Amino acid sequence: MPFINNLIIIIQMNKNQIKRLVALALLATGPLFASAQSQKKNWYNLDLKTDSVFGISTEKAYNELLKGKKSTTVIVGILDSGVDGVHEDLKSVMWVNKKEKAGNGKDDDKNGYIDDVNGWSFLGGKGGNINQETLELTRLIRRDAARFANTTEENVSAKDRPAFEAYLAMKKEFDKGLEGAKANLDGYTNLKNNIDAVVKKIGKENPTLEDVKNFTPEGQTESSVKNRLMAALKNSDFKSYYDARIKGGYDHFYDQVNYNYNLTFNPRNIVGDNENDSNERIYGSADSKGPDPSHGTHVAGIVGADRKNDLGIQGVADNVLLMAVRNVPNGDERDKDVANGIRYAVDNGAKVLNMSFGKAYSWDKKVVDDAVKYAISKDVLLVHAAGNDNKDLDKETNFPTNKYEDGTLADAWLTVGASTPYNDNRLKAGFSNYGKTTVDVFAPGFAIYSTYPDQKYQDNNGTSMASPVVAGLAALIRSYYPKLKAVQVKEIIMKSVEKADALKDISVTGGVVNAYNALKLAATY
Repeated sequence: MPFINNLIIIIQMNKNQIKRLVALALLATGPLFASAQSQKKNWYNLDLKTDSVFGISTEKAYNELLKGKKSTTVIVGILDSGVDGVHEDLKSVMWVNKKEKAGNGKDDDKNGYIDDVNGWSFLGGKGGNINQETLELTRLIRRDAARFANTTEENVSAKDRPAFEAYLAMKKEFDKGLEGAKANLDGYTNLKNNIDAVVKKIGKENPTLEDVKNFTPEGQTESSVKNRLMAALKNSDFKSYYDARIKGGYDHFYDQVNYNYNLTFNPRNIVGDNENDSNERIYGSADSKGPDPSHGTHVAGIVGADRKNDLGIQGVADNVLLMAVRNVPNGDERDKDVANGIRYAVDNGAKVLNMSFGKAYSWDKKVVDDAVKYAISKDVLLVHAAGNDNKDLDKETNFPTNKYEDGTLADAWLTVGASTPYNDNRLKAGFSNYGKTTVDVFAPGFAIYSTYPDQKYQDNNGTSMASPVVAGLAALIRSYYPKLKAVQVKEIIMKSVEKADALKDISVTGGVVNAYNALKLAATY
């Protein structure tokens, strides 16, 4: 599940719903949100001392350390929901497979993937593209329900008891999640219908604050709607508020009920693979954009949006090619797709992988572990978002993870938490996961302005945004110091953080990554 925070309220949420819903925007009318929004759009690249925001000093590094220096191009794999590669701020930095001829229906480079000119999707096939998916929890319940259909506490065998008890625990969590999703959907449906009715009475599709003030409500429901809109429109226009906070919430819980928690929903026939064969490699389609590339497009811009075109934003890295690998649906990603996404990116030259996704359960951890080991054997650095549950990863697992099944750790791997612009007790983003021994570093992941499909730009929150900040930094270091190994780049990033009291007990390094410090340190290696 992609980690992005741009919705709102939480009603009876369990931990999986919190991860997926995006809790932080319930601060949307509070001082933290308003203050962050007032910062420069490029705040995450600014410097704490000179700009008074806890950015990563990217601009300072370019101005003072990198001017006139030569760099080499680094390929960064964007393993995500897809990327809109024709965006004005991305089209010049998108990776192109020059060994492949577009549209001829042939595998010109003999890598097994036909027409993969702009990357690959493991979520598509001749039948189209997967957009909605179930949770991994749902798939595990579906699998084990068949296995234990006639099993009870009384007749379960000794050898099956651990698996049966695990199934019962998952079923309990599933039932609670579905019940909460249905309750939230009912709440949002009523709220949406009530607001729609008032807007219809006002007679304008996009009413202003003044229009709402002039509306005379009839009854308590309309009075409540008027008060809600009056508060919301002080800081937003109606359409933005409605799309993000009303329709966005409704759509989220509609998807949960009808897709994520739906035991009968399985879109995998679109792909045409054997979903239970984790070792299957050759499947998918050349459509690396997909039906909903919003998340991946936002992530891609943070890493490396064109810094020279005077448009939109400036990515962290200035000499990268962004490889679109689609393996994350609107639901939980499948382990085989994660593994194959890693292998595809590595085999096509990526030296840094950004993975802004995660889930609470894993179907086949070994296949992902093997792919991670393969990437590291090829000197690739993997950067992973910590997740948005506000939970301690020292105690709970977020998959994929750098801990292999045998307990050893992947060395060229960074787990990233999300920070805000503030050098005080608000520095850790409220939604961000943390962990004294499991979250390596923090990076800006709040009110991050980046590219969005159809030539747009948007603010988003989440560890999904923090991870590409670090992936961009890793690419920047590898670009200007190409002889450094992946493990050295990780070491440099961790050693060069700006320490902060608010982070010292909730991460390995106790700090926010810093490009200026990292590049100065890299020069000494």
